[in-house]
Amino acid sequence: MRRKESESERERERERERERERERERERERESEREREREREKEGEGEKEREREREREREREREREREREREGERERERGREREREREREREREGGREKGRKKEGGEREKERERERERERKRERGREREREREREREKLRERERERERERARAREKEIERESNR
Repeated sequence: MRRKESESERERERERERERERERERERERESEREREREREKEGEGEKEREREREREREREREREREREREGERERERGREREREREREREREGGREKGRKKEGGEREKERERERERERKRERGREREREREREREKLRERERERERERARAREKEIERESNR
């Protein structure tokens, strides 16, 4: 049992390490994006091109977000699979101990507690998905405001050039 706990602890540690690595990768991408942005500023590229680039960047960010969501779902599925494997292991263990009378009730209670924990985990996952949908809506509104500002800047530039 202790070995399984330490394995899952190591697994969680590896997951945290992967998350930190992904965060560092995103930071490097943002930094290189800022560097490209500074370069484009120096070259005086058109506002429309920058807007298209930002839109592509946001699309890549959304794709990475979806990939993280899929990765998290796969990770949760692996966790559920490990849990089912442990449940089967407990079943096999229990089969060897048929002689104990109160064991059945204990096992049933344990399974009920396990089902309750699974329901709680599922509710937590659902809340997380809900929060993610909310964050996506906020990001979309921010993108819309950004597009509005870009259009306003374009109109302003247009008016300036027409004077």
